[in-house]
Amino acid sequence: MSLAADTAEKPTLYKRIRADIEKRILTGEWPPGHRIPFEHQLMARYGCSRMTVNKALSELAQADLIERRRRAGSFVRRPQHMSAVLKIADIRAEITALGRTYGYELIHRKLRAATAADRDRLGVKKAGRVVAIACRHSADNVPFAVEDRLIDLSSVPEAATADFAREPPGSWLLHHVPWTEAEHTISAIVADERTAEALDIAVGAPCLVIDRYTWRSARTITAVRLLYPGDSHRLVARFEGG
Repeated sequence: MSLAADTAEKPTLYKRIRADIEKRILTGEWPPGHRIPFEHQLMARYGCSRMTVNKALSELAQADLIERRRRAGSFVRRPQHMSAVLKIADIRAEITALGRTYGYELIHRKLRAATAADRDRLGVKKAGRVVAIACRHSADNVPFAVEDRLIDLSSVPEAATADFAREPPGSWLLHHVPWTEAEHTISAIVADERTAEALDIAVGAPCLVIDRYTWRSARTITAVRLLYPGDSHRLVARFEGG
């Protein structure tokens, strides 16, 4: 293939290669840790030059969807956990690790145009669509936490068809969507009637609140608020001196 032909193909073909790989990653077809086909395999599949393939893979690496290892190839990037204060925990795994029986109930799930309040919560300006989810997690049939979550469909379009009646949204996101940055805000409130009913606690009882935001390459993925009964949940962080 001539240099002129390669120059002509790159504006469209490298984008197609990138889109094809990104779709396989975001749909979970290629899970975290999966090896991306080698460059020569992609060259044969798409009938293009190494330069075109390399451009597509470079952009995927810049978007933190893949990691490129010298002599080993390219791999779907594994979700990165926070190392400072809190990990992004999978509540299902957390409860199971305690030796308790995990339970999950989807309270509601709604696809809708993002409201002004949704956009403010997600920190986005452009109009778009979101998935709004409310669910409850339990341990040994006792309410453990209630979750109020927004997922930005412009960042995670496949969330529109994910079956959140069967899989908790937090678990689904951790296993399907790589992220690059996260923020936690921890606070305390007293339970109002709605929260008290959901957690089976008294009105006015203390609750621990974790507000979490995650991004991928400056694009918002999700905003979630988790409420726990204050007398049965605690946060522990251990640090080492520098």
